Amino acid sequence: MKALVTGANGFTGSHLVKALLHRGDSVIGFVRRSSNLSRLSGCEIQYAYGDITDRAALSEAMQNVDVVFHTAAYVELGIVDAAEMERVNVEGTRAVLEAAKAVNLPKLIYCSTIGIFGDTQGKVIDETFQRTQKDFSSAYDRTKYQAQQLVDQTQELSIVSVLPSGIFGSDDPHFKPVLNAFLNGRLKVWAGGGRVTGIVHVDDLAEAMILAVDRGKSGDYYIISAGDLTTREMFEIFSQETGIPVPREAPELIVRLVASVLDPIGRVARWQPPIDNERVHYVYDRCVRVDGSKARRELGWNPRSPEATLKSLVKA
Repeated sequence: MKALVTGANGFTGSHLVKALLHRGDSVIGFVRRSSNLSRLSGCEIQYAYGDITDRAALSEAMQNVDVVFHTAAYVELGIVDAAEMERVNVEGTRAVLEAAKAVNLPKLIYCSTIGIFGDTQGKVIDETFQRTQKDFSSAYDRTKYQAQQLVDQTQELSIVSVLPSGIFGSDDPHFKPVLNAFLNGRLKVWAGGGRVTGIVHVDDLAEAMILAVDRGKSGDYYIISAGDLTTREMFEIFSQETGIPVPREAPELIVRLVASVLDPIGRVARWQPPIDNERVHYVYDRCVRVDGSKARRELGWNPRSPEATLKSLVKA
């Protein structure tokens, strides 16, 4: 199989590239010329260069490929460049779809997110759930929803959407720095121990995307989550593995107060504070819970458990 991976140098994209190469597939990585390619060090792949909104570069890169995995995205909460996020996540997806139509692409696997469902208020939902939240919790939430709408409206292509929950791995740019602080004894206090997080190992996500090529039904969604845990349960697993005490729970009132002070400072100074109003909303007010059994049933996906995923991070 000859595959093109957008965002090949990213966290998810790089693990997908390695999984494809391990299978013996031929891989083209679509990246910017300015991209940091350290995650792909030692990978024998071909590179195609261009911005994710460059339709001509995308069309050229898609020539004679069997499948495109669209993983490129601007992923961040808090103080973000919302216009740039929309350019990458929405207009980038639009460009990928138009380029794919231009070359009559056989198959497209789109890496979406469970965030498109919005706040489920703790209700466990599957792929049939219709979003009830009227507004959006973040620019990321909004732009990924808009991108998914573009995908769903594209009838001319065979497209499968995979919707991962929280993605974890040894080089995870979001949670691994927090875990490293815990392992080094620097994380004494944490906020929102009751927050529920869906968990999937990045390599299991890569496997699901590859399975979706042959087994996924065009136009379908597949939630990719091995299960969920609260933040408190996650740190209890880390504590059991290391003997390091679980961080103390920060008082919610204090966390909200600190966030309300730091948020406007961060926006004026273009600085990402350790806590802000948007992250507080995700920690205390928003709860998305999902059922990933469809991927197991229809794709034959068999991920490691959330507990096994977290234990592997301690050993990494």
